[in-house]
Amino acid sequence: MARDLQERIKELIIDRRLPPGAALPTEPELMALLDAGRNSVREALKALQAMGIVDIRHGFGTYVGPMSLAPMVEGLAFRTVAGHHRGEDSLLELLELREALETGLVSRLAGRLPERDLTELDALVDRMEQQAAQGAGLAETDRAFHATLYRGLGNVLLSEVLEAFWDAFHRVRTALVDVPQDPRITCRQHRDILDAVRSGDSIRAEAAIKKHFLNIRTRVASTAPEDYEKLPDDLG
Repeated sequence: MARDLQERIKELIIDRRLPPGAALPTEPELMALLDAGRNSVREALKALQAMGIVDIRHGFGTYVGPMSLAPMVEGLAFRTVAGHHRGEDSLLELLELREALETGLVSRLAGRLPERDLTELDALVDRMEQQAAQGAGLAETDRAFHATLYRGLGNVLLSEVLEAFWDAFHRVRTALVDVPQDPRITCRQHRDILDAVRSGDSIRAEAAIKKHFLNIRTRVASTAPEDYEKLPDDLG
């Protein structure tokens, strides 16, 4: 019953073309529309809230949710941590998924990014190099680089999926104390990616991404299980 009500509420959102933030019918109205009891409607709404499909604001009403990928990020992060505790290579699996997506996409960007994006990417690599010279963490600048790079595809959903994988990966990223990363290598790899994309060389762009991920993969694979929960700043 609860699952059926969830589907019917989702159909209502679709049929009425309600955007995120739009008010849903009141609880009594939903009870009448769905021919269901108060507890059943509330149970269905709570389940949909957990998925980000609706937003229950106590004292105000129920609204269409942001429909973000946050539940996916939470699930990926939890699955990865749980897998590590069972001795599985779940972090490597998540990394391979990110690598497959980015490797398949970067060749489409070669020679196609607008000048404003290239300028922004240049500035981000410059900032990364300054941070490396100062001994500061690179994580946020690194993240901004990848987000700006794939923004050029003009696919909002794809950008959100890539961000979701980034979030999940970095929530459980590994401190590679035995194989420390030279931040200058990270900077150089990002500069190589940018140069290849700017030149329009799709083969070189793909090779640069693969090299970047090979470096991360090697470091993750070299880490002892007891180090898995430490948090570094530079796992690109």
